[in-house]
Amino acid sequence: MSKARVYIDGQSGTTGLQIFDRIGNRDDLELMRIDEDKRHDLDERRKFINAADVVFLCLPDAGAREAVSLVENPDVCVIDASTAHRTAEGWTYGFPELCASQRDAIAASKRIANPGCHATGFISVTAPLVQAGIVAADLPLTCFSLTGYSGGGKRMIADYEAEGRPDALDAPGIYGLTLAHKHLPEMQVVCGLSCAPVFLPVVDDYYKGMATTLMLHNSQLSGVDTAEDVHRCLSEHYAGERLVSVAPFDAAQPTLYANRLAGTNQLKIVVCGNDERTTVTALFDNLGKGASGAAVQNMNIVLGLDETTGLV
Repeated sequence: MSKARVYIDGQSGTTGLQIFDRIGNRDDLELMRIDEDKRHDLDERRKFINAADVVFLCLPDAGAREAVSLVENPDVCVIDASTAHRTAEGWTYGFPELCASQRDAIAASKRIANPGCHATGFISVTAPLVQAGIVAADLPLTCFSLTGYSGGGKRMIADYEAEGRPDALDAPGIYGLTLAHKHLPEMQVVCGLSCAPVFLPVVDDYYKGMATTLMLHNSQLSGVDTAEDVHRCLSEHYAGERLVSVAPFDAAQPTLYANRLAGTNQLKIVVCGNDERTTVTALFDNLGKGASGAAVQNMNIVLGLDETTGLV
């Protein structure tokens, strides 16, 4: 059997490099590498894009839209890591654990929108509760999400790792204060919410790892009374999954650290709380299940391979 041909458009960015790290040594793929001096050459990119079986787009939104316009081969599967197509018609959302039919939808699709990192955390804890009727679609939700600075890409990485950097970078930085973060549309649409959540992202002085937390009053939920009931719903939803799991319920849960799953492609959900209030936190690597690991998982599904191939 011939090897699947894979091309990374935007191979020098953070996400592109992370995808390469996960697939560069695989012997079941043919990784196509464009010459460095031609990576902005439209005609050369067109050749690579249309010669591939799977193309990863690791580009700004405008660049991703341009790349899609270059596709002429109907057999090319595009996995877009940008924000450009996450709510676009004709694109499949690349979170296989979303619902029972999502893997089949991804496997059959030629246009897959890879989830955003903050969105991955929010959707993983919220969508199952909406699907189960525990969280009403019109319930106003509140969420905060802590990330390592690698989530900001090369420029932010350089800022945090520079000598003589500002003292302010030693402390957590709350951003997105206009409450219009670029991940909000997919968070709302994919979860089936009638309004976007109040969402605050926080960046801190560590390289990678993410903790996204949904906060709930139990009195606003349907069919459940306690945090343990919420835990039971999420455990049932993710039963049998290999990259998403739910930690055992512990009313005296110790401190959660956002870098707990850094360096892996796992996402672990931790439910805390009591009879009155519940928090649900997704712990994962913003560069793993929050970006490049998810992209590779989607590629594996498209190619009919074990979806965890090359992932840890």
